[in-house]
Amino acid sequence: MQCSGTRSFMPLVLAILVLSMGRTNLTLITPQSDGTARAFGPLGLVQNLWRHRELIGQFTRREVEGRYRGSFLGVFWSLARPLFLLVVYTLVFGVIFRSTWPQGRGGVGEFALIAFCGLAAFGLFGECVGRAPALVTSVPSFVKKVVFPLEILPVAAFGAALFHTLVSLALLLVAQLALVGSIPWTAVLLPVVMLPAVFVCLGAMWLLASIGVFVRDLEQAIGLGVQLLFFLTPIVYPIEIVPEQLRPLLLLNPIAPVVENTRRVLLWGQMPDVAALAAWIVATALFMLLGYAWFMRTRRAFSDVL
Repeated sequence: MQCSGTRSFMPLVLAILVLSMGRTNLTLITPQSDGTARAFGPLGLVQNLWRHRELIGQFTRREVEGRYRGSFLGVFWSLARPLFLLVVYTLVFGVIFRSTWPQGRGGVGEFALIAFCGLAAFGLFGECVGRAPALVTSVPSFVKKVVFPLEILPVAAFGAALFHTLVSLALLLVAQLALVGSIPWTAVLLPVVMLPAVFVCLGAMWLLASIGVFVRDLEQAIGLGVQLLFFLTPIVYPIEIVPEQLRPLLLLNPIAPVVENTRRVLLWGQMPDVAALAAWIVATALFMLLGYAWFMRTRRAFSDVL
């Protein structure tokens, strides 16, 4: 079930972001070192990423391979942490506290599927945001190279995080098929319901990667924030048990609707709320553009700080 008040909250978020865009010049043109010009708007973003698609692919592959280079188990480590957390949370919340969802029939196996689905969806956001503040500061040599497109660093890191999330979701579908015997047809809607997570992650990574250059304590603060958002996300508990007066807190969590909709389409065969999902996609897309514009406007000062 979707958060209470989500429908009324989405238009508010959308209005705020539209007003913010009205005050932010997202279509400014900045001369580049190669004599071209780059717009900060949607078209400029798409053109820029498309122009550097091969470099993004190379850096993404390097991110994935570098993490497991020299390790004996290789890509298995991308599953080790969520599987370990799944065992712990299933034992604590599924066995000891006996958390159940209204959509389910109860049981430890069902709780494990529901919890793992939430962990996989939140893991994409947690990994991206957790790494963002150090993306630029960790490669000062790239900052000194005027022709290097620093804006691709968050995109490559997002690609690596997305790879790990897809591995987890593939394991989830296998477990769903083994325990339930079928996968609902609504699973084909997964890319659509995950779009807000994609936009939020990219926007937050561009924003935090830029701020992290100037505020070095940001990485520690973000780690605490991610932990707080984890417990504000209905991953190991159903949203129905949250008191009505506290549910607005969940609306501050941009990943909570993604977790809820991912469960709907992958586990329960339910359609997401189309109107709320569409509003959330538009709002998060605007946030992504704002993050990209901020990064492109502030990148000139990176070399002075580093």
